[in-house]
Amino acid sequence: MKKIDFKSLILFENNDYIVVNKPPYLSTLKDRHEAQNILDLARLYTTDAQMCHRLDKETSGCLVIAKNPEAYRNIAMQFESRKVDKVYHAVVDGIHEYENFLVDRSLAVTNKGVAKVNKEGKSAQTYFSSLKTYYSHTLLECKPISGRMHQIRIHLSYLKSPICGDELYGGKPLYLSALKRRFNLKMGTDELPIMQRVSLHAYSIAFLGNQGEKIEVTSPYPKDFEVLIKQLEKNR
Repeated sequence: MKKIDFKSLILFENNDYIVVNKPPYLSTLKDRHEAQNILDLARLYTTDAQMCHRLDKETSGCLVIAKNPEAYRNIAMQFESRKVDKVYHAVVDGIHEYENFLVDRSLAVTNKGVAKVNKEGKSAQTYFSSLKTYYSHTLLECKPISGRMHQIRIHLSYLKSPICGDELYGGKPLYLSALKRRFNLKMGTDELPIMQRVSLHAYSIAFLGNQGEKIEVTSPYPKDFEVLIKQLEKNR
């Protein structure tokens, strides 16, 4: 991955917080396979930076960083009491009409780092709403109440609405040839998926700042997610 300019990722900043638009494939915390991660980049920018939550490596979008210990404590309490509003967008297989539909299924994580629905696991709730339906896919709004590992991904798999590209939880890669009737692939080349990762984006986040002010930030789609939506629109 090319060297990232941390400033170019910033969506919001005040004396206490930074909200960045995390690119896909960049880890939130240290990753022995990668030279760069958000935490290290943030600490080069402001010494006392602390990550307030995490996003999966493949997931793009809003990520909050505290610039001082007081700010970290403030938002940590809001996460603990489930007062941070997080909204994700996902493209899923199939046509689904959800309207603030609640999935309340406990999750447990296996030794292999895979989440499973398990009544003995930790409590997890997510609300789902359909934003737009296409020929055989749906753009969903996902609002997790709790923050369990892979929560949105496994809850959608449980609903039989797996996220495109999420092969770990039953999602299929989405190819242009599946959307376009007259699609011709060049001789001797293999077709790649339109989006080569899990089609999930942390679209917005809202919480209270240190002075009680509401901070609400929205993150634009990265290029690959934008291309996917455009192709779905063109080939409805």
